Amino acid sequence: MINIRPSAERGHNDFGWLNTHYTFSFNNYFDHRFTGFSDLRVINEDLIEAGSGFPPHSHQDMEILTYVITGSLSHKDSLGNGTTIKSEEVQKMTAGTGVTHSEFSSDAERTHLLQIWIIPNQNGLAPNYGQRLVSAEMKLNKMCLIASGSDEGEAIKINQDTQIFATVLEEGKVVDYQMKPERRAWIQIISGQISVNGVSLKAGDGAGIISEELIRIKSANKNSEFLFFDLR
Repeated sequence: MINIRPSAERGHNDFGWLNTHYTFSFNNYFDHRFTGFSDLRVINEDLIEAGSGFPPHSHQDMEILTYVITGSLSHKDSLGNGTTIKSEEVQKMTAGTGVTHSEFSSDAERTHLLQIWIIPNQNGLAPNYGQRLVSAEMKLNKMCLIASGSDEGEAIKINQDTQIFATVLEEGKVVDYQMKPERRAWIQIISGQISVNGVSLKAGDGAGIISEELIRIKSANKNSEFLFFDLR
């Protein structure tokens, strides 16, 4: 079963400096049909204007990932980290017992990103930070593991039984993913157009996938990009 979350039906806010779309209920937006999916709690697609961003604010007991699509984001936090997250990079914060951070787009261009929250496998964890490159070559026509609940290669470690993959498919290219019977999946389309087991999805769409053992993903456009979540 594939349950589509159409792009046009997402929650939306435009604050001037931030134009954001909510896949799941968030902030002042609530949709009883979409309050999360398994341990996946938030997927926000953010467009942050140049030189603007989020002033210092705090989080607790959440795994927070930032996937930068274009532009760059300056990050500072109460752990002492001061970094720049560029396009083709992913960042992870384990908020745990509490972390305060700020993130601002560069002065030169606006930043397009996905903000992702995953419920951790336990509360009260020690906060920590991670960041890694996800180059175009690494995700071209294959599913590149970018974050995982287990220590797998160069994937960022997250505190949940979840695997996150990034992929860019050229037109007509196909990737297959074999799901374990007890698992569920979510796919979030960043650009282009794909089909998932024959179901068409376009940029901004998401879909929850249940009871589909073999997932076949095919691109209908060049450079169709998506994130894929293997969940409990």
